[in-house]
Amino acid sequence: MGQNVAQKLIRSHLVDGDMSPGEEIALRIDQTLTQDATGTMVMLELEAMELDYVKTELSAQYVDHNLLQTDFRNADDHLFLRSACRRFGVWFSKPGNGISHAVHMQRFGKPGTTMIGSDSHTPAAGSLGMLAIGVGGLEVAMAMAGEPLYIKMPEIWGVRLTGELPPWVSAKDVILEMLRRHDVKGGVGRIIEYHGTGLANLSAMDRHVIANMGAELGATTTVFPADDEIRRFLATEEREHDFTEILADDDASYDVTDEIDLGELEPLIATPSSPGNVVPVREVVGKEITQVVVGSSANPGLRDFGIVAMIVDGHQAHHRVSFDVNPTSRQTLENVGQMGLFMPLVHAGARVHQSGCMGCIGMGQAPASGQISLRTFPRNFPGRSGTEDDQVYLCSPETAAAAALTGEITDPRELPGRLGIEYPTFRLPETNIVNTSMLEEPLAPDAAQKEELVKGPNIVSLPDFDGLPDELEIPVLLKVGDNVSTDEIMPAGQKVLPFRSNIPKISEFVYYQVDDTYVERAGDAVDEHGGHAIVGGANYGQGSSREHAAIAPRYLGLRVVLAKDYARIHWQNLANFGILALEFTRDDDYESIEQGDVLALTGLREALEGGSEEIEVTNTAKDTTMTLRHRLSGRQVEMVLAGGLIPVFREELAQERSS
Repeated sequence: MGQNVAQKLIRSHLVDGDMSPGEEIALRIDQTLTQDATGTMVMLELEAMELDYVKTELSAQYVDHNLLQTDFRNADDHLFLRSACRRFGVWFSKPGNGISHAVHMQRFGKPGTTMIGSDSHTPAAGSLGMLAIGVGGLEVAMAMAGEPLYIKMPEIWGVRLTGELPPWVSAKDVILEMLRRHDVKGGVGRIIEYHGTGLANLSAMDRHVIANMGAELGATTTVFPADDEIRRFLATEEREHDFTEILADDDASYDVTDEIDLGELEPLIATPSSPGNVVPVREVVGKEITQVVVGSSANPGLRDFGIVAMIVDGHQAHHRVSFDVNPTSRQTLENVGQMGLFMPLVHAGARVHQSGCMGCIGMGQAPASGQISLRTFPRNFPGRSGTEDDQVYLCSPETAAAAALTGEITDPRELPGRLGIEYPTFRLPETNIVNTSMLEEPLAPDAAQKEELVKGPNIVSLPDFDGLPDELEIPVLLKVGDNVSTDEIMPAGQKVLPFRSNIPKISEFVYYQVDDTYVERAGDAVDEHGGHAIVGGANYGQGSSREHAAIAPRYLGLRVVLAKDYARIHWQNLANFGILALEFTRDDDYESIEQGDVLALTGLREALEGGSEEIEVTNTAKDTTMTLRHRLSGRQVEMVLAGGLIPVFREELAQERSS
């Protein structure tokens, strides 16, 4: 039987394991991607691991999240990251060069390779025929040290595309249609592979849009074939030599199937406050807005800015609307200018910001209180924008441009009748301006050994965590519902993220948007019980890959999480830092636990070391006992018992050096 693209990528990098869905496999990793909100922790982890020099084919560090320098903290971290790149052999992308995913696709993405990144939207590189997976920072550090990535083999979900997108509909509407059908858990445990005749009408960057937001479906990653369109894209980036054709075999099959006729799609929009709350734009037209933001890793292409410029050309944004444009890379901004599309944006009233994530991560551009903001972003979790009662909608560049002009949510198909604007024809240029000037190459190993890490006062080495004790009697400090995101556990934004390299300080913000007494009560629980537990619902820890959502609660004494089930990356991050993740086997048990109950767990080490997947938990407040399960592999059990992955790696490294 033939192979699909995902199977070819996995098989060519398989180090260990059986490619049967649900089985743990180990993959050789060729490239890594880190950004500053998570990369600072990765570099501190490399230091803690005592790594000499990276062992990947290519590792790249981007500064794209924390660009607002309102005090010394972000600036200090930028210097630290550059010094760490020089010390460990990593490419460094300077602040203002652009969003990691866009720049990496332009400069380094290579069909047929594997990549992991400490950013949940790393799967965007799957648009090039790569196997690119978002993981926690510690797993990236391990890959940089030459270790394989361990994951459970996903199912392969084949989505057949046919037809051609109609006017006023674009790639963002394709992924919004997937979210409309399947919501934020539809891709859990799966790789999404797009195939079919409809691919001929999607550019490489269109595919990037779709692959990027596969993360919002909970998918392990998304892949596309490396076909003639990818060859064309790499040629425009002066990298055709990096092209390798990777196509599904004619008789390839898939574990799960779906089909989308592109010609039947209409403009779609995700309403507050989840990427899964998708409806046709026509159902919410007429709502007044006060902000439109164009740009993000979810819509980073030259076309995404060019089509907006052509729509607004000769018009002015509505007087009530802040029309914001975030260029996604310095190179893309230069090309917009060369094509004569920059001045139409400026004339229309656009506020052009520096190349980076900006408002997508809550770093500026916070909307007005209670007002609607339309954004070409991947996420609209509550409060992520920086405004507590935000009303953020996710949409295509066409829908965003229409709303910017009318001051209300508008079906862009109405623009010909309302403003006399016909759908523009945008054609990608045959050649691009290629800008590599803001990328710094790695030093050679001998020179790297002489480099010192530059640490400002806000950069604090990682804390050490003790191993899991055999017995715990700990209170439930917090009980939350379904689909709790890492943004709620460990918020982003300009108030919090400057402390990403300072675990004691950033821990002060854990869950503060959900329960601002949590941190204080966690300190009391450590004093009285030695730690605490959290109870969660389904899909606990969805969203961002930030491992701070595991490290910071662990620093505050979190030892056990009990949930219905977990988002993949957060589940792994919990194990990476020695937190035991248990799952309810009965919904009634979840319902029976209340905040403040005290849970007793005995014989933990014996049960885990003995291979048992069942753990008994006694609720001493109600004098009841329930059986929960874990899904940890033997390797992950070793990590949890030791207090995390770093102690395990350090011990292995010490043994290698002594032998």
